[in-house]
Amino acid sequence: MIYLVRGPRVALRFIGLQDFDELAALHRESADMLAPWMPGRPVTASYDSFESYVARFDLPAHEGFLICLRDTGAIVGRVNINNIVRGTHQSGTIGYSAYASTTGRGYMTEGLGLLVGYAFGEMELHRLEANIQPSNAPSLRLIRRLGFEREGFSPKFQFIDGAWRDHERWAITAETAGQDSSSYAT
Repeated sequence: MIYLVRGPRVALRFIGLQDFDELAALHRESADMLAPWMPGRPVTASYDSFESYVARFDLPAHEGFLICLRDTGAIVGRVNINNIVRGTHQSGTIGYSAYASTTGRGYMTEGLGLLVGYAFGEMELHRLEANIQPSNAPSLRLIRRLGFEREGFSPKFQFIDGAWRDHERWAITAETAGQDSSSYAT
């Protein structure tokens, strides 16, 4: 397994086509938990849809990662950086999902912390944004733990689970994260 960065319990790596079966099983077991928060059909609905999903990470505006247990390589979370803008912005928007069998153990906190460090270090981004539905309390707690700050409210922001949903806009910058390109990695 080639990891981009390692933490005490989890590590971050790029997503690939070889991850389809494991992710499909995780999405099936977590379908009820994820449905209110995820836009559209699961990316693992079919191998073809997963192949299209992974192909978008060949484009410069998207990167796809998995959070894995260091000792076994088992997938415990998924995170994307989307809408990457370079130049005077150096920013991106994160989207992530946890899975029913691994929630509540701090894996996503550790893994997203690794992602923040990687984004501000290796990727040379300056700002990350996350858009979260106000009723998604676990996700809001997670993003707060990582040091993201609430910047605003976006009514009817994204079509999810059959309706246009309001979202809170949260962000972190390299400065607010105290980033020195290695503060999240061990």
